[in-house]
Amino acid sequence: MSTSPPSLTPDGRGLRVGVVCSRFNDAVCSALLADCRKRLLDLGVAEAGIVELRVPGALEIPVALLAMAQSGRYSALVALGAVVRGETYHFEVVSDTSAAGVLQVQMQTGVPVANGILTVDTDAQAEARMHSKGGEAAEAAVEMAVLLRGLAAS
Repeated sequence: MSTSPPSLTPDGRGLRVGVVCSRFNDAVCSALLADCRKRLLDLGVAEAGIVELRVPGALEIPVALLAMAQSGRYSALVALGAVVRGETYHFEVVSDTSAAGVLQVQMQTGVPVANGILTVDTDAQAEARMHSKGGEAAEAAVEMAVLLRGLAAS
């Protein structure tokens, strides 16, 4: 089997992408969402092909992703949120549980999910990443959807 080099810019035309974004840490999450939406559009995903859901926090993201994945209407999904370390163990619980849930959704359903949930030590770290990580997650989602579509066609 011959392989070709990956495209540097995946083509999102014809894809339907679901984006689930936390409302907790809203300023950061809204910036992640805006960056994600902009990148999806830049990659050729039509405005009508982008569906956004807002959920209370990072722990609610996986259940919304699962419902979207099980619907069969999405080529890929994106998880967006921001978990900032506090003084308690709660940070580890939320970070680990949300990441495991995101992974479980894609493994159970076969729908790619790009994890753009920031897990950072400080608000400053979240702010430094909020204008780039949403776009990076969008690109990963489109790239995986295109890859899986190609595998299914071969």
